[in-house]
Amino acid sequence: MLVLGAPHLPNHGTQLITVLLSSKTCHEEALTLRDDDYDGDPLGERSHVLPWSLATLNSAADVEHYLTSLVDDRTQDVASQLIDYISS
Repeated sequence: MLVLGAPHLPNHGTQLITVLLSSKTCHEEALTLRDDDYDGDPLGERSHVLPWSLATLNSAADVEHYLTSLVDDRTQDVASQLIDYISS
């Protein structure tokens, strides 16, 4: 699961916006992550963002393990693709 952002909502606390990742390449609209897309160490396998798999978490405590992060530009690419996908 990739956490895209953690906006603070004044009346609802923190809500984490996430999308799922897959190591499968069979999805045409999946966004492939390259090694240079990571701000930290890349994941062990080539990963693909699934923009149709949006989920929200209501607490940072729901994130049990941190592996790495994406550079800001690639996070924006993921967010843009997600917005395009759900608004089409």
